[in-house]
Amino acid sequence: MKTQTALLFACLLSGLLAACNDKSAVTPSVVEPKPDTLVVVEPPASHLTLLFAGDLMFHDSQVKRALQPDGTYDFSGYFTDISDEVKRADVAIINLETTLSGPPYTGYPMFRSPDAVLQTTLDAGFDVFLTANNHCLDGGSRGFERTISVMDSLHVPHLGTYRDTIERNLYYPFLIEQNGIRIVLLNFTYATNGLKPKGTNVVNYMDTIQIANDIEKAHSMHPDVIIALPHWGNEYQSLPSANQQKMAQWLFDKGVDHIIGGHPHVAQPLELSADSSHLVAWSMGNVVSNMTRLAASGGYMVRMELTKRDSTTRLSDCGYTLYWVSLPDDSNFSYQHRILRFNTPDSLLTAREIGKRAAIDTLLHKLLNTHNQGPIKEYVME
Repeated sequence: MKTQTALLFACLLSGLLAACNDKSAVTPSVVEPKPDTLVVVEPPASHLTLLFAGDLMFHDSQVKRALQPDGTYDFSGYFTDISDEVKRADVAIINLETTLSGPPYTGYPMFRSPDAVLQTTLDAGFDVFLTANNHCLDGGSRGFERTISVMDSLHVPHLGTYRDTIERNLYYPFLIEQNGIRIVLLNFTYATNGLKPKGTNVVNYMDTIQIANDIEKAHSMHPDVIIALPHWGNEYQSLPSANQQKMAQWLFDKGVDHIIGGHPHVAQPLELSADSSHLVAWSMGNVVSNMTRLAASGGYMVRMELTKRDSTTRLSDCGYTLYWVSLPDDSNFSYQHRILRFNTPDSLLTAREIGKRAAIDTLLHKLLNTHNQGPIKEYVME
């Protein structure tokens, strides 16, 4: 075996030397190296979806219908038709326009609701609750502080009212940090129906001196976006007041990026700047109530998608979706209020509900199609 290997190697070596001396041997070609190709890779983007809803209210008849034989309260049917949309958002925010003052429970004009309303709203997918509104003092100082305590006991994020200035300084402005995006929320109210906070209690009022300080503090928190959530405007007016418009411009001038408003109990238009740098939703309307006027029986939710790449955050998508509220028929006391999509199948509605839905649909589309400004679009809940 070793002799055969040596012989084979000798033959190969002889052939190689001969090829080197042969002028006719093929010279291997030289391959020129290709220039380096520059590949640009965009940094990964972060996304955050926010959903905003309007005024959550509970009148006497709503509370009475929710009372169960065992003395508990059940509001679970309220959000069934829209909860999937709420839960699709990374963060869903709603205005709690009542107090959790404990019994006895009352509706208008002094809203004091069962604790079950909070759990029901949480189960529907809402994450953050606004409390600075004109009814936040309806339960007195005890009800004011109890509302905060109930939310704290369930670890519910909230902003707008505080037990004292120490608590306010610690938790306000309100920071959300999720998916690598930092958002600061501001919430304040035009008034509290002539009532004043007692003792050390604090309500965020629409005081431009205080709000200017809050915005300055918000900027020091290095947010990507600042969103103001004012409780403002004139009740049952479908267009923003001069005071709303003036306040909105002042907020934008101070560095607020977007404004989502409530209080009028009816929908008001939306405006989106051409470059999507500023959105204002003047009023989203009631989420639910027992108000019987047609305009107070429907509204919209606002959905915003924020996209951050490197250090730049922009409003990459924005839209609104409509809903309406079915009030119970007095002939059936077991029937509860329902917040419904406009595309709920007719088979799930009564003839009375189908007629009301059509009337609200016409009213809302006429208002928003006429008065909305900028590239904001309606979308339909799935």
